[in-house]
Amino acid sequence: MISFLPGPILFFISTLLLIINTIVWAGLISIGGIFKLIVPIRAFRTQLVKVMNRCMWCWATCNGGILWLITNIEWDVEGIEKLSKDGWYLLISNHVSGFDIAAQTYLLRNNLPMLKFFLKKELLYVPFLGLGCWGLDMPFMDRTSPAKLKKNPKLRGKDLETTRKVCQRFKYLPTAIINYVEGSRFTQEKHQRQNSPYRYLLRPKAGGIAFTLSAMGEQFTGLVNLTLVYPDAKDDAVLYGVMNGRVKKVVLKIDVLPVPEVNAKEYFSKAESRVEFQRDLNKLWQQKDDLIHQVLIQYNSDQLKH
Repeated sequence: MISFLPGPILFFISTLLLIINTIVWAGLISIGGIFKLIVPIRAFRTQLVKVMNRCMWCWATCNGGILWLITNIEWDVEGIEKLSKDGWYLLISNHVSGFDIAAQTYLLRNNLPMLKFFLKKELLYVPFLGLGCWGLDMPFMDRTSPAKLKKNPKLRGKDLETTRKVCQRFKYLPTAIINYVEGSRFTQEKHQRQNSPYRYLLRPKAGGIAFTLSAMGEQFTGLVNLTLVYPDAKDDAVLYGVMNGRVKKVVLKIDVLPVPEVNAKEYFSKAESRVEFQRDLNKLWQQKDDLIHQVLIQYNSDQLKH
């Protein structure tokens, strides 16, 4: 370990190593994506995706090795024994920083299928990134804007049908899809602008979850509620704090819930269905907010004892 070095030097070394790690594994995944693109045989593609998922596992594992090199992070994980690599899951999580994805893929890599993310269709055309994500079967969404729907009502429901078609590929391999329900990373400025009723969270958005559940809810084994806390980091500087060795603890609380049933026709046509779903999500977010508060109180209490 080199945690004795000054913070700026640690930041430079960790940044360089993370970039190299990402280029190496993303490059291999992109090569796999090329073969997947030109060979339309389903059995071949399925096996190739397994190999590419393993490359993503290696990326996550190497990220953990880099963190071990630069800092001694205490990983406090609770509830991971409830998960299975052979299941299909929809994960929902609070979103604290740009480090969240690296932390969650590393911590969950041996207990869940490698995480998938819903991505904007525009990212498909980003060199290197787009092909790699496509090769990993991450779904790209072409969301129809409210303005387009107003001009052409026939487009209503097209997004849902597109999602169903995209998610057909998930039937052949266990899959874990993660949704950051708040839609954006937490900052105090966003918290104040939203007038959020929570202490540590932004307001949750129900549309993305309902959209996913209505498209493929019957495929999911469980709804995984993830609560991520960095008790010794500043909310707006978590990534920098990790990479310069200042963040010493990461807390991940895991709870597996029954999969809610969402009837697409009722949800998207009846306001009362949307209100009820949002109300349930708000209750879950309040419980998450209370859990974060308990984690922070316990951490501060432990620090005083030492």
